[in-house]
Amino acid sequence: MVKETSSERFRRTLIARGFGCELVELPQSARTAPQAAAAVGCNVAQIAKSLVFRGKVTGRPVLVIASGANRVNEAALAELIAEPVDKADAEFTRHHTGFAIGGIPPTCHVEHLQTFIDADLLQYPEIWAAAGTPHAVFRLSPDDLRKMTDGTVAAIS
Repeated sequence: MVKETSSERFRRTLIARGFGCELVELPQSARTAPQAAAAVGCNVAQIAKSLVFRGKVTGRPVLVIASGANRVNEAALAELIAEPVDKADAEFTRHHTGFAIGGIPPTCHVEHLQTFIDADLLQYPEIWAAAGTPHAVFRLSPDDLRKMTDGTVAAIS
């Protein structure tokens, strides 16, 4: 029996949740926002990068979906969740999302994560996000992103 890839699992789960999903499998890695933007031919700011943070007090995971052109302001995120944060390591990230860093999609994780969406992503009619691996992406609208993540839009850069 052939094992299902992370991108196939993501696609199947997203479709089961009622969202369309056309994956684009890339021949090269799109682990970073500039790599993804170059691969699909869009502006780096249109890449929705999924970053996991860890609350320093509670240890809870928090997902930030940031524009590829922005750096997350950890102090602003700490204010939003009422505790300081650290960027999560690879093991913590995989445990809470089910995906490896560089391919984390914005949704369909192994557990529901409190999610914040970078307000800068809302200015684009279409954005691109990882689809489970560094070699798979999918196109969506900011409205789709809000619906599929139930995320809170915030100024996080």
